Amino acid sequence: MTTVPQQIEAPPARAGAPVEREFTVRSRSQTQQALRRFLRNRLAVGALIFYAIMLLIAFAGPLFYGWTFDEQDGSSLSAGPGTNGHPLGTDTIGRDLLALMMRGIQRSTFISVTFIVIAGVLGVLIGALAGYFGRYVDNILMRIVDVILTIPVLVLIIVIAANYPEARSPLGIALFIALFGWMDLSRIVRGQFLSLREKEYVEAAHALGASNRRIILKHLIPNSVGQIIVWATLGTALAVIIEAALSFLGYGVQGSDTSLGRLVAEGAAAAESRPWLFYFPGLAILAIVLSINLIGDGIRDAFDPSANRVRA
Repeated sequence: MTTVPQQIEAPPARAGAPVEREFTVRSRSQTQQALRRFLRNRLAVGALIFYAIMLLIAFAGPLFYGWTFDEQDGSSLSAGPGTNGHPLGTDTIGRDLLALMMRGIQRSTFISVTFIVIAGVLGVLIGALAGYFGRYVDNILMRIVDVILTIPVLVLIIVIAANYPEARSPLGIALFIALFGWMDLSRIVRGQFLSLREKEYVEAAHALGASNRRIILKHLIPNSVGQIIVWATLGTALAVIIEAALSFLGYGVQGSDTSLGRLVAEGAAAAESRPWLFYFPGLAILAIVLSINLIGDGIRDAFDPSANRVRA
């Protein structure tokens, strides 16, 4: 006798009975979680948008603006804002202040980005070697860092700039700042590596025969990227301030080129009679530094492991 299998249907759910629901859990990487936290920080996002608009105006504006930074208007010497087609006025030789400020933001941005690249490479390299190998390598490298930190950097840069005036170009100033501005990053990376090298995945990589170079580049540096990004944002603001200080003291960008610091230095002498020459570039520096600091604070909070986790 053949038995025919029967399909048993589940009884219908009774009214008021609990309904089973399916939950989907999505795992996110540290970078994705940090990005979500950053986007929820309205102040940092607003600062990022503002800074991006400033850079867009500075780099794309000269393509459409009617005046160049080195063009002189002989009929408008020291003209006030809104005079003869000059929205922010002109300087003593008839150069448009808005065009000069756009050029100044370009130069200041170039200096800060060059500083971040050079100092970032030096700081990550020295910090990675000291933190990963430890022992005598750590002792030697950190003692060198301690010695350099005892040197007044701004005074040393002024001495070098005074003896080598031909090096006072945007690239030269960026090199001056970078050669003495990588120590903080090296200490940050060293501290990260001292902690990360004890993790299980590093021991597993050693057991699988991975080289020290691969472990540093593929495992340790990517897991330290949050702290490096925070340093980069704050270092950008620091480079702008140092460049402005050097230009104000007369050791900044020379020749026909300009920068925000140089504009402030040139306008300081006429701050009472022609205040626009001093206050507009000064406000631009203040806005750049403030926005970058707010962005850096937002990134630091986003990568903070003690922050609350963001749920889907």
